Amino acid sequence: MLTPPRLADIVAALAANVDADTAGALPAEIIGDDALTISRLAPLESAGPQALAFLAQARYASQLTTTQAGAVIVGAALREQAVVWQQAAPGRALLLVADPYRYFARLTRWWAGRVRRAPAIGVHPSAVVGEGVRIAPDASIAAGVVIGAGVSIAAGVVIGAHSVIGDDAVIGERTRLAARVGFGDGCRIGARGFIQGGAVIGGDGFGFAPARQGDGMVWEKIEQLGAVTIGDDVEIGANTCVDRGALDDTRIDDGVKLDNLIQVAHNVHIGAHSAMAGCVGIAGSARIGRHCTVGGGAIILGHLELVDHVHVTAATVITRSVLKPGQYSGLFPFDDNASWEKNAATLRQLHTLRERLRALERAARA
Repeated sequence: MLTPPRLADIVAALAANVDADTAGALPAEIIGDDALTISRLAPLESAGPQALAFLAQARYASQLTTTQAGAVIVGAALREQAVVWQQAAPGRALLLVADPYRYFARLTRWWAGRVRRAPAIGVHPSAVVGEGVRIAPDASIAAGVVIGAGVSIAAGVVIGAHSVIGDDAVIGERTRLAARVGFGDGCRIGARGFIQGGAVIGGDGFGFAPARQGDGMVWEKIEQLGAVTIGDDVEIGANTCVDRGALDDTRIDDGVKLDNLIQVAHNVHIGAHSAMAGCVGIAGSARIGRHCTVGGGAIILGHLELVDHVHVTAATVITRSVLKPGQYSGLFPFDDNASWEKNAATLRQLHTLRERLRALERAARA
């Protein structure tokens, strides 16, 4: 059983743990008992005397009056309120930081590395490894994994149980694939990525040539000859699908974060550090800029472009290119069903009503 660390030890460990994942140090000032031992990380409402919590937004400051946390991470804007809380009981402590939410994020990664069981190094005896595969000595290949010919697996990579890696794929340093990931032929992912369980990278895009036959239409498959190229520090959620390109590659640039159950069609390009919530659908050949966000359930039609810094709210359907940064929404407000049906019927009449209004305006001017 691990010995709970002291608050001072946590701050020192995070200050020292700066690498490509963390993009610079985040200094912290301890106010109060720096020898306080921390047994868990917890939200304010359920934290106990040996828990470390965080307060990132002023609207939750009232929770300081009731929390039993031993220590709280806060920003400078809440310093006065937090000091009053800290001084109200012996043994409490504050961590004063410039960005509480980011500091807490970094803390969770350090804590996870400390308490979670490390994967076993090496290739499990039940794994199937093709010819010409290069696997770094410190990689971890779990039970039931299938690795095709010519694959390259870099240092620190973890491949979860029953994942399948296609021929000539490349997995970059310290990238993790959870259980049951499909990673297709010729696909590439950079360093420090994470693909969650059930995701399929490099499945065939939905490409078919229509042809009339008899009294209907038949569909002739277009072979998908591209792959998927993924940059560094990319996270892809459970059961998300990223299709391979038809000719050129589908591309996901550095730092992109994709939630669960997202569909990325063939030849889509997602710019660096964009993020998308669950159930987003992106049709083929759409281009998403850098630092964009897309809310859950939104749809982006094919061959459209979103420039950098475009933010699409949940359930919006993007039907034309967005060439100016900003926030965009396309929601029809929900209502009780009877009212919604009346409003929908009215919407169908808008064009006729507009023409009647124009006729009345012309008559009034005559």
